[in-house]
This record gives sequence, structure tokens and C-alpha cells, in this order.
Amino acid sequence: MDTKQFDYTKAMTELEGIAAKVEDPKTSLDDIGALVSRSKTLIEECRNYLRSVRESIEKEA
Repeated sequence: MDTKQFDYTKAMTELEGIAAKVEDPKTSLDDIGALVSRSKTLIEECRNYLRSVRESIEKEA
């Protein structure tokens, strides 16, 4: 993943949308499975991004 192209804010907004859909009783179980899978991917990308930002800050310090 290229950290310069990753949009953390967009990923967090998508995660918030996923959470809202999962909490909606109208969302089917099949859809919830796909949403959870997507959220796992987004969370991992966010963690990697934050890790790389932290490392770059530590190198500068």
C-alpha cells in the first residue's frame, strides 16, 4: 500500500457507514458478512497507515 495515496479520512468515513449499516435491522445477514469483510480490510489499511506515519515521525525526531 502506498501511504501517499491512502485516504485515512475516507476510510474512516466508510467504516462509520459500515457500522451504521450493520446496526440497521433491515440489513441482511449476507450483507453483514460482506460488510464485516470490508471493514476488516479497511481496519488493516488504517493500522498500516498509522504505523507508517508513526515511524516517519519517529525518524524525524
